[in-house]
Amino acid sequence: MKELIIIAALTAVYLYMIMPRLFHRPDMLPMRERFYAHRGVFDNDSDAPENSLEAFARAIKAGCGIEFDIHLSKDGIPVVFHDFRLKRVTGEEGCVEDYTLAQLQTFHLFHSQQTIPTLQQVLDLVHGQVPLLIEYKTENLNVDVCPKSEELLSRYQGVYCIESFNPLALLWYRRNKPGIVRGQLSDGFLHFREFRKLHKFPFSFLLENLMANCISRPDFVAYNIRYKNNISRRLYRNLFRGKSAAWTIKNGEQLEKAVRSFDVFIFDSFVPDRL
Repeated sequence: MKELIIIAALTAVYLYMIMPRLFHRPDMLPMRERFYAHRGVFDNDSDAPENSLEAFARAIKAGCGIEFDIHLSKDGIPVVFHDFRLKRVTGEEGCVEDYTLAQLQTFHLFHSQQTIPTLQQVLDLVHGQVPLLIEYKTENLNVDVCPKSEELLSRYQGVYCIESFNPLALLWYRRNKPGIVRGQLSDGFLHFREFRKLHKFPFSFLLENLMANCISRPDFVAYNIRYKNNISRRLYRNLFRGKSAAWTIKNGEQLEKAVRSFDVFIFDSFVPDRL
């Protein structure tokens, strides 16, 4: 009997930890757009590379939502760029946060003439034409990117929602902007040796199994499609009826397989026929 009580108590704690926001939910209008172009409709061998204004213009023309990533420059300006380090995309050394905006905008994206855009430039381009799914990139306790970006977003007339791997970024929104739809990003972290290291394992385990939801209380979970069978993700969607977004869908066949398991689809490398 004692063992059953302990099991029941642990199960209750676990379910409490993975729950989405249950009360005072905002309008889920951003999630009614089911298809989001990952970093825009891009081709890194063209003049429309990822997270460029041209890639976002192509997404608008395709009529789909846009997913993109935000960092802060050294001088505190929200800029749109995916990686923490610049090397893969620009060939430059160091991180986004090592350079001022003026310096960052001298770097070209891959072999194109496109440069790193600011959040404000993207908002001006989109101008409410399609919904935005905005990912905050932050690796530590510093979530200054949230208030600095929200200062711009609060004046934006279009539809947007935010997401992050870092539950502290979502906690900032939970406390300061509860009316904004927020999403917890996650992945099958423990499939990768890097995240099984002793100092990373506890956080990797909690995040993979959505147990940091007790901090972020998300309105949706965005999960790596490769690990869609994670039990916590399935309980989140099926037991709690939480919205679930799949990243990143690479082709039509993968999309068809994901339709029953997810509600929202973040895609790249093709444009879905379903649009």
